[in-house]
Amino acid sequence: MTAALGPRTDARRHHDPSVRGFASDNYAGAHPEVLAALALANEGHQVAYGEDQYTDHLRRIVHSHFGPSAEAFPVFNGTGANVTALQALTDRWGAVICAESAHINVDEGGAPERMGGLKLLTVPTPDGKLTPELIDRQAWGWEDEHRAMPQVVSITQNTELGTVYTVDEIRAIVEHAHAKGMKVHLDGARIANAAASLDVPMRAFTNAVGVDVLSYGGTKNGMVFGEAVIVLNPDAVSHMKHLRKLSMQLASKMRFVSVQLEALLAKDLWLRNARHSNAMAQRLAAGVRALDGVEILYPVQANAVFARLPHEVSRRLQERFRFYFWDEAAGDVRWMCAFDTTEDDVDAFLQALKEELAR
Repeated sequence: MTAALGPRTDARRHHDPSVRGFASDNYAGAHPEVLAALALANEGHQVAYGEDQYTDHLRRIVHSHFGPSAEAFPVFNGTGANVTALQALTDRWGAVICAESAHINVDEGGAPERMGGLKLLTVPTPDGKLTPELIDRQAWGWEDEHRAMPQVVSITQNTELGTVYTVDEIRAIVEHAHAKGMKVHLDGARIANAAASLDVPMRAFTNAVGVDVLSYGGTKNGMVFGEAVIVLNPDAVSHMKHLRKLSMQLASKMRFVSVQLEALLAKDLWLRNARHSNAMAQRLAAGVRALDGVEILYPVQANAVFARLPHEVSRRLQERFRFYFWDEAAGDVRWMCAFDTTEDDVDAFLQALKEELAR
């Protein structure tokens, strides 16, 4: 007879939990409600590979947010979600139009092209946002066998530069893309922050305006791991479950991804977390605007602040708080707030910034 497993652990804490930073919302831990949900799902046995009761319940929750035709496919991570979603929307000869600053172009190690076999057709943008006019710079040559065929427009909400598309802006993109026979993918790594900023339901700028497939992000908003591909238009894709497996994104113990998504989406945790991180970014931006020698580069509409300041000031400040250069040659930096960023964190950072500017 096997002895019951007890709570003993030999693991030890290897970090100082008092250390805070503004490098990425990925640096934050998991929300306590998410950890509690994981513990709840942990007891006993459940069928593997998505046939569990938690994944089944998640389907109903996704319907409440994105409509009865929406279908969720939990995956391991955001890159996996994007690559799988884009493969589902394209033929082997297809191409994806995206902003030059898009995560799929800049920060996914070439995975869409190397692993997904896609061609990215990029467009420079002043604020990370595509428009119908910008899309048309690459939306041509469908009958030219010498050119990868534009089949998908991919946008990020909110964008990699912290800006947010309005509902009307996304509607215009979708109508324009569909009129040209293209489909639309939305990278929603921080979709909750965008919805909180716009004060609208997530459906308002996704299925309600005709977006075909969504990469839903949870890790940056309080989950331990996991995202989901949410098919909003079933006619736009085929064989998604096979593609998920082929793309190495099928979790055997899927209940542990699904229950985290449930914890976020069943009630309002997704929105509470996003509103808080957005509010902390606004507090940070307000404090920065009061300082001489620092320029905020883009509208602060979600949980990111992009700024330009003297390079040596940033270097000294990085010794006190973690954050990244966005463009080191220009002196541009990115400061991110998370669901667990506190007012004291922001105020301490602002005080350190003042001190380094004064040196």
